[in-house]
Amino acid sequence: MPRVTKEHAGPEQTDDGRYVVIDGRRRSATDPDIPEAEAAELRRALMAARRAVGAALRAGDAEAERAARARVQAAKVALGERGTPWWEQSDAERRRRWQGFLADLRSSAG
Repeated sequence: MPRVTKEHAGPEQTDDGRYVVIDGRRRSATDPDIPEAEAAELRRALMAARRAVGAALRAGDAEAERAARARVQAAKVALGERGTPWWEQSDAERRRRWQGFLADLRSSAG
């Protein structure tokens, strides 16, 4: 796994690459095998879902908040940051995880 330079540094990572350290807490890292174009699409979906959570909270819409939080969870699972750890899955399981989410996302958008 390539190391990032200081000027492009993201969060601190553990030596095995499985976790990032944010505010002193260890969190699962994004699956490094997700191709960059797909990872970027997943991150956009995650950020859109997070914005939807905020909008639902401001509107006081509990149903919309639940739906948006479910989209956040699904995106985090697709990225490999939640659910079964990506390092415990086969390559095929990992691909199915993110490709399935993207297929659902693309079919609901079009």
